[in-house]
Amino acid sequence: MIKFILKRLFYGILVMFGVTTVVFFLFNVLPGDPARILLGNHAEQSQIDEINRDLGRDKPIATQYMMYLNDLSPVSVHDVVDPDHYLFLNKKKYTGVVLFNISSTKAIVLKYPYLRRSWFTKRKVSEIIMDKLPKTAILAVASIVLASILGIIFGIFAAVYKNSVFDRSSLVFAVLGMAGPSFFVGIIIAMMLGYFWSKEFPFPVLLLAIWGVLTLVFAMRESLKRRRDYDEAVPKTMGGLERSKIRYSQKYFFGVILPSAWKALTWASLVWFIIYALHRFFGLPFPLIDSYLSLPGTGLNNQGSIFEYDDFGNEKLVLKNLVLPSLTLGIRPLAIVLQLTRSSLLEVLSHDYIRTARAKGLSFIVIVLKHALKNALNPVITAISGWFAGLMAGAVFVEEIFNWKGLGSEVVAALFKMDLPVLMGCVLVSGLIFVVINIFVDIVYGFLDPRVRLQ
Repeated sequence: MIKFILKRLFYGILVMFGVTTVVFFLFNVLPGDPARILLGNHAEQSQIDEINRDLGRDKPIATQYMMYLNDLSPVSVHDVVDPDHYLFLNKKKYTGVVLFNISSTKAIVLKYPYLRRSWFTKRKVSEIIMDKLPKTAILAVASIVLASILGIIFGIFAAVYKNSVFDRSSLVFAVLGMAGPSFFVGIIIAMMLGYFWSKEFPFPVLLLAIWGVLTLVFAMRESLKRRRDYDEAVPKTMGGLERSKIRYSQKYFFGVILPSAWKALTWASLVWFIIYALHRFFGLPFPLIDSYLSLPGTGLNNQGSIFEYDDFGNEKLVLKNLVLPSLTLGIRPLAIVLQLTRSSLLEVLSHDYIRTARAKGLSFIVIVLKHALKNALNPVITAISGWFAGLMAGAVFVEEIFNWKGLGSEVVAALFKMDLPVLMGCVLVSGLIFVVINIFVDIVYGFLDPRVRLQ
């Protein structure tokens, strides 16, 4: 097991080395002179040369690359004598201790990785990231928890009631959730729940009445259909009491009432829209067409961070600002988890040991929750871990839409200002999050399944 862990750690280090190399050369081939960006177009050449010398951009690209690797490495080589040397151990830059000297001027130093400083604010990039990363982490954790809980629950019902209205609707939702871009979904949710429905929402009384009538009609029709199927399937030679037990055991709330209500809502909305159009454009009178119920608003803001300041400058925690961005960020993983749970559970329910459990007389709930679900969640857990890493690194658009002061909004601000050290630091931290989570998942799989350690 130790060899397996060391192997995964070695692969992770190689991946981070590749990411660092790509990030450095990618951002250093961008057009523009940072010294001129900082000083303006009317700066003198001597000032520009001084800024480039301070940033180390007056040296060859290979030397700059080695300097960047030396700054990022926790164990690095530094000059401890000459302050003008580009490897000088500057206490304002590096936080660490000298391990041992390798020459009269050079030493091996154990330090925190140095991600350089922002060109505009002069703050350390590590301090900026540590200030913004917890807010992004809170948003990512809330999103993945919401997606995991709802996705697994909806996936179980979709598998248990296969080919029902709920199952088909969940598949439609999964396709739309996977296809919808985050920035578009975020704008829609911010407008609908944070603007139009933030205070009060008028609900048409006529739509409610049509919905109730159609739900009753569809439920009665489904009940009659089930009774006919029952009469054809159950032998008539059985006693009345046994037949009644079988009949009532086949009447489920989620099998009759909920699908009927869902189907009725779709048809009721279509009928109400047609009636409303006839009333609005042709003036045809209809009862209850102008009557509305005032539903309570959501009370949610379409912009705001997890921490806000009151009138006295005190910082306070505002959890309700977490609802809309976490819902937006969690829709895509929710759709993935729902689809994976449904397909995996359907496959497990077809196995022989599930039929054996049914033959022993175990209840269907016990079979699903105790025997089938735990064996169906392996691909779901893999997807959740991958999506969590993606949410930590990919919340840029959502944070910008909801004005969430996290790492994503910092990336957007640095991109507009061309603050390359901040951009490079954020990309490296995002890559590190991916690598660490994947290594952790691999190690957990190695403990749970010995076959993984042999690959």
